[in-house]
Amino acid sequence: MGRFPQNEFVAVKAILIAWMALSNAALSQEPSAALKKADAAYRAGQAALAQRDLNAAQADFEQVVRLAPQAEQGHSALGAVLVSRGLVKEGIDELERALAIKSTDNTAQMNLAMAYEQIGLPARAIPLFSKCEAEARLERRTLPPYVLAGYARALAANRQVGLAVTKMKAALAADSQNAELHDELGSLYARQKDWPHAREEFVTAVERNPNLAVAHLHLGLAMQALDEKDGISELMQAAQLAPQDAMIAFEYGKALAADGKDTEAILAFQHALELAPGTTAASYQLALALQRSNRAQDAIVLLKNVVAAEPDNAEAMTNLGMALCQVQQAKEAVPILERSIAIAPESGTAHQDLAAAYVQLSQFGDAVVELHQALKLAPDAPQLHYNLGLALKMQDDAAGAIPELETAQRLDPSAAEAPYLLGVLYMQTGRYEDAAREMNISLKLRPENGDGWATLGSVYDKLNKLPEATSALREAIRQLPGQPDPHLTLAGVLVKQNQPGEAATERRKAAELMRSNMNRQRAEVATNAGNSALKNNDVEGSVTQFQDALSYDANYAEAHLGLAAALDRKGKTAEAAAERQKAAAVKP
Repeated sequence: MGRFPQNEFVAVKAILIAWMALSNAALSQEPSAALKKADAAYRAGQAALAQRDLNAAQADFEQVVRLAPQAEQGHSALGAVLVSRGLVKEGIDELERALAIKSTDNTAQMNLAMAYEQIGLPARAIPLFSKCEAEARLERRTLPPYVLAGYARALAANRQVGLAVTKMKAALAADSQNAELHDELGSLYARQKDWPHAREEFVTAVERNPNLAVAHLHLGLAMQALDEKDGISELMQAAQLAPQDAMIAFEYGKALAADGKDTEAILAFQHALELAPGTTAASYQLALALQRSNRAQDAIVLLKNVVAAEPDNAEAMTNLGMALCQVQQAKEAVPILERSIAIAPESGTAHQDLAAAYVQLSQFGDAVVELHQALKLAPDAPQLHYNLGLALKMQDDAAGAIPELETAQRLDPSAAEAPYLLGVLYMQTGRYEDAAREMNISLKLRPENGDGWATLGSVYDKLNKLPEATSALREAIRQLPGQPDPHLTLAGVLVKQNQPGEAATERRKAAELMRSNMNRQRAEVATNAGNSALKNNDVEGSVTQFQDALSYDANYAEAHLGLAAALDRKGKTAEAAAERQKAAAVKP
């Protein structure tokens, strides 16, 4: 709908006859040779238009305006052709010349109005459309549907959507089978949030032309606005019909993301960026989808580009700060989040993310300040109360933390985190009955919490509820098979239950785990040293370090892989392959 229909703008009068008549009346002599050539060129231009040969028509009408520069009809015809060919600025210049010569040229007014609308100058287009409509009304005729549609678009761009709907309906009254006009009317209803009527028009557009991709796109969006489940299928069909349309790919990606399908959304956004590289909106949405998919490092690259392109985009800065925190780069995140808050101080999310960055940096006092600011903006947000309670706990301020956690639990009783932390604090402050109650609440909400079961076992031990302690600690051991502490606590409980043999077994298991954990730590240190040596081209030194690591823990896969890399550097490919096989065998 952005270009004039090629068979619509040719409604110009037989102007050369008028020129000759005027010339005869004014000069009482035969038309000049120039006028005769202009006449021939004009007629050739009309013939070219009849054949839809715009290149030839443009050349003919250019000859007309050179031969007869004071004849408005030549400028009018040339302007219409130029606009139709996409040379809108040049076309506007010619149409404006035509109206400067003859301000009542209705054809030039109509074409100039359409051109103004096309380049986004509705304030200039609307008065011309109005004049054309008034003249048509006097002549008891209606404007062509394509002109009415242009009038409607200009009105909509000028925020006169109600009147735009009226004009678009008038266009459809004259051309009811036009799928694009139905789609445009639906789009106007969508701007008014009149989704039922918008949906109706989009359905009609699809019925009129099942291959109109944009109508499927708009129908899908309208269905989503109406909370209809099948909207995404329309968006998918739009993407299939127009695989090279970046806007459709982008909207399809947004719909997939909103539906929780980030893996598919990422592909759609990437495709949109392939079609329109550097598009900030697509880059931003792709970054968010990557961030939600735990690909924060990839998201950071895109978010930095977005912030560079839009330095006042506080929301993008906030997400960039959070992504940096996700990859443990809180020091870099802090100034970005501070700048975001300076731009949008009312953003509770930015204050919350800045607090998270401060926590990573162990600046708990600063974190508390930011969380208090966030709570001023959202006093009933349970996560903020929980975060504040956690920050205060890290400052060893149990008295301040407990009320915040109690508030968080009251605001969101379905969350397991607040009662768990309350249980820990109650135990630390000697409120064992309260601790047991809160731990049980948390574990009912999230049973897979080995540390929670271990804490509950310790609490029951303090309360001398030994069978309950035994049960909780055995569950902790099941969930944390590599941790020695639950075994030691259980050993103490078994002694109190007069089961010394079983207690000794638990102590022995604890000792074995402590020895194993110590060896694993030594293996990690030696492996890190080996990797550093290999990076510095000390191949022999790296081999020694990796072998030391394996002497501590023969099942440490990273040490086998490091040794394989070092052996490769020495040309011992068979031995390297054997080490990789060992790594694969021990990796969980």
